[in-house]
Amino acid sequence: MALSFFEEVYEVVRQIPKGNVATYGLIAKLIGTRDARRVGHALHANKNHTTPCHRVVFSNGSLASGYVFGGPQKQREQLEQEGITFLKKGFVNLEKHLWNP
Repeated sequence: MALSFFEEVYEVVRQIPKGNVATYGLIAKLIGTRDARRVGHALHANKNHTTPCHRVVFSNGSLASGYVFGGPQKQREQLEQEGITFLKKGFVNLEKHLWNP
């Protein structure tokens, strides 16, 4: 049985290791689409706290203003707890932390 689009997104996101992040576009590419916005919709709809949605950021390293589990400050706290570093403008240092599956 084929996974739904949302489940495909969650499967990939669960593979992102601690200390790394992925972009919405990278997740889309890995599941065979170019619809990064729909990836965001899937993550926003996720209710499973064990899926590390906080590890997904925008292509410039910025955080999601609508992060469903507590907003961008909570997302940043979770990332910092995993060793993710940020640049001066508050963006994730993608050069150092972007996941390369």
